[in-house]
Amino acid sequence: MGYIKSAALEETGYVVLDRYNKEIDPKEWLDIEYVDWKSSGDTRFAPLASAKGEIECNGFWNHKPPRTDKDGVWIDSQTAIAPTLTERAQEPGSNVGRCRVIELQPNTYADALYNLHQDDNNRLNPDGTGWVVRGFFNLTDDKDSYFVLRHNRTDPEGEVRIALPAGAQLIVDTQRLWHAAAHYGTEPRYCLITSWESGPQLDEYIAKYNGQEHVPSVEVEQDVLDAGQAEQTRRIAARAAALAARGQAEKAVMSEA
Repeated sequence: MGYIKSAALEETGYVVLDRYNKEIDPKEWLDIEYVDWKSSGDTRFAPLASAKGEIECNGFWNHKPPRTDKDGVWIDSQTAIAPTLTERAQEPGSNVGRCRVIELQPNTYADALYNLHQDDNNRLNPDGTGWVVRGFFNLTDDKDSYFVLRHNRTDPEGEVRIALPAGAQLIVDTQRLWHAAAHYGTEPRYCLITSWESGPQLDEYIAKYNGQEHVPSVEVEQDVLDAGQAEQTRRIAARAAALAARGQAEKAVMSEA
């Protein structure tokens, strides 16, 4: 039967929406409660919706009964502080699974390449239902930062780097694409991440905000690209050697975050 997927994501695996141009009080992401949860860098997460409405970030399949990343339960204590963020996550009308704000500490392009991962969005997702993808709404004005997307973790061919100013909005099939953020600066980056079920509602939302399947890639000096690729290769080899010394094999880089 196959899953219901968005045609807008078929070619590239991502779309960039119109920039969000309304003011949001930073207290909406600064005053909510965060938990330590590591994903592709030095991160914390503040959940707005979770498996049971608790302030935790576990994959829904780790709960009893286990289920896929759908039917998230909104956390009243968090959504009361972040009503605009909650409204943005609910606007498409699609089924929402996990919804969280990520806090990412500064890193580099080389860090981002090493941290590239795919998300395990569709574990236990029944065939014939909507494929789960993720929306990323950048909250802070990170003009020098960018989101890195690849079809192959270690192959830079076709790499796309998407700019992350305040208001940047993109939807990504993160189980298909390898992804991570290169975040330059001195302050943390904050971004709203929402798991959405693909279907007519999400398609209409993408069309409403003029989803673009191709955007210009952020320009990065070739020596930075080359050095980042070399450092990724070095770190992956070093990790594999360390695991081998302990009699362990490298696992697939699949994130539950």
